[in-house]
Amino acid sequence: MQVNDTMEPGLANTDKIRLNRREFLKRSAVTAATVGTGFGIKRVYALKGKSSVAEKKVIVIGIDGMDPRLSQEMMNEGKLPNFDKLRKSGGFSILGTSIPPQSPVAWANFINGAGPGSHGIFDFIHRHPEEQCVPFFSVTETVAGKGYWEIGDHKLQLDFWPFNHKPPATLLRRQGIPFWDYLDEAGIYSTFYDLPSNYPPSPSKYGRHRCLAGMGTPDMLGTYGTYQHFSEDGPLVTKDEGGGKRSMLFFENETARAKLIGPRNDFLKNPEPVTIEFVVYRDIKAKAAVIEIQKHRIPLKEGQWSHWVKLDFEMSKPGFNRHINGICRFYLPEVSPNFRLYVSPINADPSNPAIKLTEPPAFVKEISNRLGLFYTTGFQEDHKALSNKVFTDEEYRIQADYVLQERLNLLDYALENYDDGLLFFYFSSTDLQAHMFWWDTDEKHPTRSAEDAVKYFNHLKGIYGRMDSVVGDIMKRYGDKATIIVMSDHGFANFKRQFSLNSWLRENGYLYPPDSTSILRDVDWSKTRAYGLGMNGLYLNLKGRERDGIVEAGGEREELVEELINKLEAVRDVNGRNVIHKAHRTDKTYTGPATRLAPDIVVGYSRGYRASWATCLGDMTKEVLLDNDSAWSADHCADASEVPGVIFSNKPIGADAPSLVDVAPSILTEFGLNIPHSIEGKNIFTT
Repeated sequence: MQVNDTMEPGLANTDKIRLNRREFLKRSAVTAATVGTGFGIKRVYALKGKSSVAEKKVIVIGIDGMDPRLSQEMMNEGKLPNFDKLRKSGGFSILGTSIPPQSPVAWANFINGAGPGSHGIFDFIHRHPEEQCVPFFSVTETVAGKGYWEIGDHKLQLDFWPFNHKPPATLLRRQGIPFWDYLDEAGIYSTFYDLPSNYPPSPSKYGRHRCLAGMGTPDMLGTYGTYQHFSEDGPLVTKDEGGGKRSMLFFENETARAKLIGPRNDFLKNPEPVTIEFVVYRDIKAKAAVIEIQKHRIPLKEGQWSHWVKLDFEMSKPGFNRHINGICRFYLPEVSPNFRLYVSPINADPSNPAIKLTEPPAFVKEISNRLGLFYTTGFQEDHKALSNKVFTDEEYRIQADYVLQERLNLLDYALENYDDGLLFFYFSSTDLQAHMFWWDTDEKHPTRSAEDAVKYFNHLKGIYGRMDSVVGDIMKRYGDKATIIVMSDHGFANFKRQFSLNSWLRENGYLYPPDSTSILRDVDWSKTRAYGLGMNGLYLNLKGRERDGIVEAGGEREELVEELINKLEAVRDVNGRNVIHKAHRTDKTYTGPATRLAPDIVVGYSRGYRASWATCLGDMTKEVLLDNDSAWSADHCADASEVPGVIFSNKPIGADAPSLVDVAPSILTEFGLNIPHSIEGKNIFTT
């Protein structure tokens, strides 16, 4: 039996990783004549002084959610000395964010150097109007296959003549030209680590671009992170909850048996998930347990985490079975009186991934050969476990800090394997820990005491300090030999009050019937003129666009849009505060060819407010305005003017009011390229 050593809570054993010097050189580029592409890039730029940029270095550190207010406060207090050094040398500015300021939208703005009208991402959640309002994740969509050959209980898809079946496919829905394609064509290498809004990672035509996909990458269940929780007081039948599954453990003679739910076997005519049985042996006196699963024997003391554990999911299929690898970690929060066991979302195994994690596909294996196993899902900090009270605040802090330590190890790898060209590296901790730990007011916190609210906000400030150290190390290592840019996609604000957009539409006669509860269940579309979906989107039920549309294009649409904007911006809370800072007409906000799925209005909330949890997937509450009672107590899905990001550089920033779309053209200009026509932004280093 294989024995896995356990680790203490926190970041134990990470000092065992030692990164050596480079073991490989970058491969020769593939010539344009032998490789095809789907982007159709035209030469709309020229390489200026190619020899002068042959060894040019540009390093971009993306720090998700880094807030300008908190950053400036901490710089003024002397707590961010390296950022302050950049500020004093002229390399600091507030960075305008996207409309709306949601991470998938914002990072797509960065990727294209242009707004949502170019990339077609408007929210975390989109809908297909031809299906009225059925939601899907905006950046990535899995489309069902068509046709199959039946063999007993199985189905076999054959994609060649005469069958021509179409297997299911996962598609990147971001449109337009990512700016690295221009670098790729110009012979300049680029490497991106944990890049959001790029799953599956887009291909490199010339072989000079590498990318490890970040936000949007699913777990092995096809979700964005589903933990599994087993306990003696759990439900007899496994219960799904947002972000997780709960099951009962029944002990007999201090032994319990359970099943871990894995990926769905789509080779079956009636697909069902593959499961792996495991056994738990409990020792109440020792406050410990041993988990046996496949060839692993994992001893854990109360409060301990396991290392990553490799799992083999066997899927039956015609001819021969298919084996798919996944990895997970076990955490033992309690042995007695109520035994509880947490299993992390089952991540794709980076050493042998079942899904495409990187471009090129072998890149992730190169990383894993050096670093071992690591999180590969896009959302790695398990905030759902905290929101659902599977984790305590402290347990979430420990798990999230483990993610940060893995990311720091990956940064070491990235720097050791970087020669020249563009290096982009992404940190999520300042976002996904801020959602749970940000609270910059004396007002009552939704879930924790005033003392704990201060404690965990101070912990978040400590993460800003760690980012400052990261930047300081890079500055010391490269000095003026590289252009260094540090940026965030948006800032942060407390999330104190929820606004139920669909409830407001219902109360004001735009959505019927008056007792409806969800746009997915019981709305009368023959009388409904508008509905909300996602974090900031409001859609008209437009005739000729929505399946059941009734609002006529032209004058009726124009009148309704203006009426809704005026009424929304007039909404006041019980204390008289303005709930909605600005409602944006998207036909005047967005330009470009990719606006088909855009909402008609983007609702920009005031600081302290956000769309209600019910609104996001089209549900309604009795009240229009209500308190946020979730551990997710801070957010950025407000108006763009309320939550801008930051940008720092070791070069003076000369542009007035820079924004996310300006970063890509600034990078291209650093490499001697002219700004192509697909990019809307400007160079931040010129006035």
